[in-house]
Amino acid sequence: MIHVENLSKHFGEVNAIQEIDFTVNDGEILGFLGPNGAGKTTTLRIITTFLTPSGGRVTVDDLDVAEHSAEIRKRIGYLPELNPLYDEMLVYEQLRFVAESRNIVGRWFTEALHRVIDVCGIKEVIHRPVGELSKGYRQRVGLAMAIIHDPDILILDEPSAGLDPNQIVEIRELIKQLGREKTVIMSSHILQEVQEVADRMVILNNGQVVADGTTAELMAGFEGKASLNLDVKSASEASVTGLTRKFTDIKVRENSLHDGHGHLLLEYSTGHDLREQIFHYAVESGWIILEMSRTQAKLEDLFRKLTIENGGPHA
Repeated sequence: MIHVENLSKHFGEVNAIQEIDFTVNDGEILGFLGPNGAGKTTTLRIITTFLTPSGGRVTVDDLDVAEHSAEIRKRIGYLPELNPLYDEMLVYEQLRFVAESRNIVGRWFTEALHRVIDVCGIKEVIHRPVGELSKGYRQRVGLAMAIIHDPDILILDEPSAGLDPNQIVEIRELIKQLGREKTVIMSSHILQEVQEVADRMVILNNGQVVADGTTAELMAGFEGKASLNLDVKSASEASVTGLTRKFTDIKVRENSLHDGHGHLLLEYSTGHDLREQIFHYAVESGWIILEMSRTQAKLEDLFRKLTIENGGPHA
């Protein structure tokens, strides 16, 4: 349904996104992940035709965003990170205003209003001023505005930003419900939020796609790694270096030793359980092991590796 090909966007000398490629399939909930400043919002604004590309091409139902913006906007519902609400309006007036801007009037508006009230769960606030609503209800009203014209595609930019834990769960369930009928792109920098909802993930970092696939697919090339947490005393930096020279499969991911005391995070292949060898090496090197614990790699580890260890987001 949506094809992004070699897409780039420059703001002066800043390369917000750089030749990215991905596809969003019909009926899919796509999680669009990345740290703050990775290029997520810029990409979504291009797909929704609010920005023009500096290079590359984006098509929605085979319509080019640069040439068919008016037609594409009819097919897309967009909830930006900064929810565009008028605090002095009643919720009903806010929805009517948005509907009229899309030429949805008369009985068509009545039918659309009843639909979004039911789907978004806003019946009890429909005649209240927007300015009096909680953050959770404001997001629900924003979603109602985004789907008032019953679009096939829904694009949500950080939809749970600023919500409390209960509101996050409510919005998450609402997005799942909408995803049964619509193609959804949901951006976030919170991995768990996307993991709970999305069928597939695209991870952005420094304006580039660094991963694309389901959770299982993303972990397939990473699950062969295990981590070993060590709290130690009397461990010299030379002996830590010697460990990686003796066991070339071991990588030191974190080293917070100070005067030989502190924490080490070691990573190695799960195909070779090196705990016994590491223990004997530590004893021979004079380390005092206060704690040793082994953990399998998780999706959070992959996300961290892709986004932090590979340079982090744009400034």
